[in-house]
Amino acid sequence: MSVQAVVEKIRDRVESSGFGRSVKFDTGADGVIVIEGSTISTTDAPTDCTIKLSLDDLESMISGDLSPTTAFMTGKLSVEGDMSVAMALSQII
Repeated sequence: MSVQAVVEKIRDRVESSGFGRSVKFDTGADGVIVIEGSTISTTDAPTDCTIKLSLDDLESMISGDLSPTTAFMTGKLSVEGDMSVAMALSQII
C-alpha cells in the first residue's frame, strides 16, 4: 500500500474527527502524511507532533493489527514534539 492509499483509507475518519491539532506521520522514504485539523495531505509541513514509523507499521496500526502503545513500547514508532497530540490520535486511528 502507498502513502496515498493510506490517506484515502483514513480520509473520512480524519474529516469527521473534529481533531484540532496537527500531526505528521513520517514513513521515511515512503513519504509523509500530514493531518491538520480535519484535513489530510501528503505534503510535508511543520506540525505539533511528528510520529516516525515504517509504512508497514502504519498500515498495521490503521487496520487494528498493531496497537499504537505496543508500537511505541517496542520501538517501532517514535514521537517528536507534543506527546499529547499523539495520544489524541486515538479518535482517528
